[in-house]
Amino acid sequence: MNPDFDSFQLSDSHRQLRSFVRELAQAQIEPYAADVDENARYPQEAHDALVASDFFAPHVPEEYGGAGADALAVCLVIEEVSRVCVSSSLIPAVNKLGSMPLILGGSEEIKQRYLRPMAEGKTGFCYGLSEREAGSDTTGMVTTAVEQADGSWVLDGHKAWITNAGAMDYYTVLAVTDPGGRRGANVSAFVVETGDEGFSWGEKERKLGIKGSPTRELYFDHCVIPGDRIIGARGDGLKIALKTLDHTRITIGAQAVGVAQGALDRAVAYVKERQQFGKHIAEFQGIQFMLADMAMQLEAARQLVYVAAAKSERGDRDLGFFGAAAKCFASDMAMKVTVDAVQLLGGAGYTRDFPVERMMRDAKITQIYEGTNQVQRIVMARSVLA
Repeated sequence: MNPDFDSFQLSDSHRQLRSFVRELAQAQIEPYAADVDENARYPQEAHDALVASDFFAPHVPEEYGGAGADALAVCLVIEEVSRVCVSSSLIPAVNKLGSMPLILGGSEEIKQRYLRPMAEGKTGFCYGLSEREAGSDTTGMVTTAVEQADGSWVLDGHKAWITNAGAMDYYTVLAVTDPGGRRGANVSAFVVETGDEGFSWGEKERKLGIKGSPTRELYFDHCVIPGDRIIGARGDGLKIALKTLDHTRITIGAQAVGVAQGALDRAVAYVKERQQFGKHIAEFQGIQFMLADMAMQLEAARQLVYVAAAKSERGDRDLGFFGAAAKCFASDMAMKVTVDAVQLLGGAGYTRDFPVERMMRDAKITQIYEGTNQVQRIVMARSVLA
């Protein structure tokens, strides 16, 4: 697991990208973030701004009409949007999550059919892996896909905790295609479209954070889809799904870095202004030590995320370890930093008049989705023991 030290240096193009996205986020996304959270509404303003700037799905390769952004560039986009609104950052993040199975295992025909409309911002992707009783235990899923004589597939079952469900038109769905087969090798991946007969979704979940990103269950009631909607070979679904997560867990790390940076920025601004005992509280050593720890942990997480992104781009063999480490370390850091930011603002931090309480609530999910941090530690431990 030797790091490539070149990956610690951002290129000029990456720095320019970061600056551009930061200005975009501050001007066109941040002004709506509090209202998006308060009313639990989809961040349409962010959606439109991301489409207009080509950051809606920046990971799509150029041959399919996309920007062809590398893994680090995608992380920078997500990080900068997360500094002001985590819900909005889930638009490019989940577009990558939902479409990565096609990029990794799909045929040329299926890539052309689905990646182009997403690159144009016409619609996006969701990712249907988890079920109520099959979250961390992905091999325990019960949703089935039965092949018919004419080559079509019939899906029955459900998926749970699906991010941006109802807001996008394409869904990558994992289903058991060989119930009697070996667990883990009996699952296939499919594209389901809004409007497919027998496909529907439930009401939005009422969540602690990321309230602007709709989370719903998906329902498949004898849902018939054409045979050419399978992604990769029959039985390769779980392999493709887990390989996808190796790449996309890094974006959750970027999300965590972004929300932590946003919270730290606001805490620093506040302690420079707030006065107690005749001086600004930033002059007290106890406050300075808190800020130092927050900044140190944040920068360590950022570097780990960037190294993991470089490994994702290269397809390094130790990507599994670094993807899990980046997601786990950064999200644990984000939870601590946002809690400390609320503490530094005192009573003000506990009110909705300041954004740090929203950031604290939003940060929590980064420890849970795309594999809980307990699961990430299992992934890392297996890599170490191997």
